[in-house]
Amino acid sequence: MKKLCMGLLVLPLLFACGTKVERLDLQENKDVSGRWNATDSQLVAQEMITDCLNSGWYNKAAARLGKEPTVIVGSVTNESMEHINTGAFVEEIQRALINSGKVTFVASQDERGQVRQERLEQDEFASEETRKAFGREVGADYMLSGTLTSIVDAQSKEAVVFYQVNMKLIDIETNQIVWNGQKQIKKYVKRSKVSW
Repeated sequence: MKKLCMGLLVLPLLFACGTKVERLDLQENKDVSGRWNATDSQLVAQEMITDCLNSGWYNKAAARLGKEPTVIVGSVTNESMEHINTGAFVEEIQRALINSGKVTFVASQDERGQVRQERLEQDEFASEETRKAFGREVGADYMLSGTLTSIVDAQSKEAVVFYQVNMKLIDIETNQIVWNGQKQIKKYVKRSKVSW
C-alpha cells in the first residue's frame, strides 16, 4: 500500500517533467492548431485599417470637418464556428488606428462608463483645481464595426479553414456607410488524427 501511494505521488511529477516551453520572438509566426490566432488578428487589423485610411472617405471627411476625423470602434461580432476573443482583435484595430496618426480616437462605451464614474467621484472628492468637468467629451464622427466568420471544409485528417472579416465605417450623424472592407485568410491544416 505504501509503494502504491508513493507511486501515485511521483506519477504527476513524471508528466510535469515532460512539458517543454519555448519562448518565441513576437515577430515569429507559428501556427500550431490552424485556428484563428494572434498573428491573424494583427495582420487583419493592420491591413484593414491601412485600407480604410487610404480610401476615398478620409480626405473628404478631413476637408469637411477641418480636422482629423474622430473614430470609435463599435462591436466586432464572432460568427465563426470557434471561440475567438474579439476583444483582442478590437484592441489591435484601436492600436492600428491610433498609431496611424490620421484619426483621433475616443474610448469605447464601457471605457466611457468608467471615466464618467470617475468624474462623478471627482465632483465629490477631488479639489476644485484638479476636478474634471462634465460635458466636455469629444463625440465620434465615425464608428467602425464588423463581423468575423469562418467556414471549415474538412475530410478525414485534412481541412481548409476559411476566415472572413468584414468591417464597415459608418458616419454617426447620417448613418451612411463610408467604407466597407473585407479581409480573407485561408489555411490548409493536416493533422495526425481526426479531430474536426
